[in-house]
Amino acid sequence: MSKMTVEDIPFEGQRVLMRVDFNVPIKDGKVANDKRIRAALPTIRHILSKGGKLILMSHLGRPKGLRNPDMSLKPCADTLSQLLGQPVAFADDCVGAAAGQAVERLGSGQVLLLENLRFHSAETQNDEKFAKALAAFGDVYVNDAFGTAHRAHASTAGVTRYIQPAVAGFLIMKELDYLGGVLGAPQSPFVAILGGAKISGKIDVIQKLLPKVDRLLIGGGMAYTFLYAQGLVVGRSLLEMEKVDLAKALLDSADGKILLPVDCMASSDFDLSAGNAGTLKPMDVRRLASEDAGLDIGPQTISIFKSALATAQTIVWNGPMGVFEIEETASGTFEIARLLARLTDHGAKTVIGGGDSAAAAEKAAVADRISHISTGGGASLEFLEGKTLPGIASLSDRDAAP
Repeated sequence: MSKMTVEDIPFEGQRVLMRVDFNVPIKDGKVANDKRIRAALPTIRHILSKGGKLILMSHLGRPKGLRNPDMSLKPCADTLSQLLGQPVAFADDCVGAAAGQAVERLGSGQVLLLENLRFHSAETQNDEKFAKALAAFGDVYVNDAFGTAHRAHASTAGVTRYIQPAVAGFLIMKELDYLGGVLGAPQSPFVAILGGAKISGKIDVIQKLLPKVDRLLIGGGMAYTFLYAQGLVVGRSLLEMEKVDLAKALLDSADGKILLPVDCMASSDFDLSAGNAGTLKPMDVRRLASEDAGLDIGPQTISIFKSALATAQTIVWNGPMGVFEIEETASGTFEIARLLARLTDHGAKTVIGGGDSAAAAEKAAVADRISHISTGGGASLEFLEGKTLPGIASLSDRDAAP
């Protein structure tokens, strides 16, 4: 880590302003899945154990600058209180006099959660006045919200201009360790698996990973643009015609590293809007008719992908293998999730880049057997693309520390 971390700071008596990612599902006024809250616990507990006065801030949903009681963080305060076994104070705004008074009441080892940052449009606008108002609450800033690190918002980047030191929490440290290891020094054989709907969302990561990987397995809707670039008929399968030339160029420059599906689960009567896959049948990708749509990788492709992954020591996966929204066409994605779990059991380092791939590992009940599942789908993808993450770049450099 070239950035300062929570391990570099004596927190005793300090007001610690900490950005967390409590963007969790709320159902009937309660947290429906507390995974993201649990992910922040190591940093929270560390700061409290060191005597810090902890002020937490997060967003939830997309209220677009308006107060929305359905997107209040109050249920998160209740859940966090249960997880910590101590009271968690809650302020019904994230700036202003009431929030300031709640901060002033905090004692060492106590914690306060501020209301949803995005009830103010100034948050996503990275407004200077708003960032200053947040910064006034803390003596030290900690960012442990990797899922928002790719956004230059007031609470992630703007605030660091007015409060120093600004340091990384344990979750961000873990994310950078695993994702950085994939890019920096992956143990060979190194295999990447990319899926999802469109090649346009994965161009940069493909170009970044191709020189580093031994194999690149491509599934999902994006595979059909590559197959079309090879001269195949893809029927009603997802196709980005404007990216066909790019797909062909990537294939030509890949030195045979790219593996594409050889068969798929196809349907001629699916209805995605109704969540209906229709009549599915395994089909060779060379035999797709004009009315057919490939909706998932087929059994032969799964077998080929398994063989390609069998000896891999480093594996990174981002994106589903099929139409993950429909249960019948999510089986290829589940197969990959289960395979990665077995490979992890045998010593491989496996990293899942959030999003639907992470959800698949959860639904397949293998999430705890994966080396690392990123808490930030968009952030992990941008990191793998080699892009600068504003929420990380704005933290204090260790070599600049006094």
